[in-house]
Amino acid sequence: MAKIIDGKAVAVKIREEARTRTAALQARGVRPCLAVVLAGEDPASLSYVAAKEKALAGAGMASREFRLPAGVAEAELLGVINALNADETVHGILVQLPLPSGIREKTVISAVDPAKDVDGFHPVSVGNMVLGGKGFLPCTPHGVLVLLREEGIPTDGARVVILGRSNIVGKPLACLLSRREVNATVTLCHTGTRNPGLYTREADILIAAAGRPGLVSAGMVKEGAAVIDVGVNRLADPGSKKGYRLSGDVDYGPVAEKAGWITPVPGGVGPMTVAMLLLNVVQAAEDAANAADAGAGARAAAVRYD
Repeated sequence: MAKIIDGKAVAVKIREEARTRTAALQARGVRPCLAVVLAGEDPASLSYVAAKEKALAGAGMASREFRLPAGVAEAELLGVINALNADETVHGILVQLPLPSGIREKTVISAVDPAKDVDGFHPVSVGNMVLGGKGFLPCTPHGVLVLLREEGIPTDGARVVILGRSNIVGKPLACLLSRREVNATVTLCHTGTRNPGLYTREADILIAAAGRPGLVSAGMVKEGAAVIDVGVNRLADPGSKKGYRLSGDVDYGPVAEKAGWITPVPGGVGPMTVAMLLLNVVQAAEDAANAADAGAGARAAAVRYD
């Protein structure tokens, strides 16, 4: 029977670190602040935003919400982002996806100042991730890496198979896992992959991030493998209070009988995504505060020199 990876417990540790670093910043007169831009009334997006804002408050950070109608013009949305880029009291900007039809996602993401891109989606952030430069890592992939590390799951030389090639999870995870310090051998499967089970059955670590409930069956999993389920699917459930239940991409019960480790849904990767966002926000605030202090020091030195 697989060991259940408790993402909630690991996330608590990350949140505590964020809270401690936030308190240190507040002692310097700086309160980390995340601006959340939400266009439309997508129920899932509203739920995600509420969870993020609650987590920010719990860590002592500030949040500012900018809610725009579904029919908002792209130019107006870009205007909001440009104003937030120039606002020194805002340290991070999060544009909640998906955006309404007619708005170009790449254009909007590229409008965010990379220094405030706490989602890690800006082309500059992605380039730094690929090249190993300084920049924000996307929250969900980074959270997966932290879970593997905290559980002591070996990655050096491990065979990793990722199901899903999204820009948010699959592609960045493939990049991060193949970094020299992680040193895994990564195979990225997608909708064009013929017979993905040929690859998944060889995986020491199998990561499901395709958004298809029940995609991974026990027959696709190697005995003793670590199975990380990133999928979050809402399935109709008239008997539940909300009218739906959450399901991952993994057929949990049978796979748990065969795997060595497994993440549940909910309670696995999800809490880590929010926790890593908190770390990115506090890092952005620290960077801004340090830059401001350095600038003030330079100005003071120039005055003394004069």
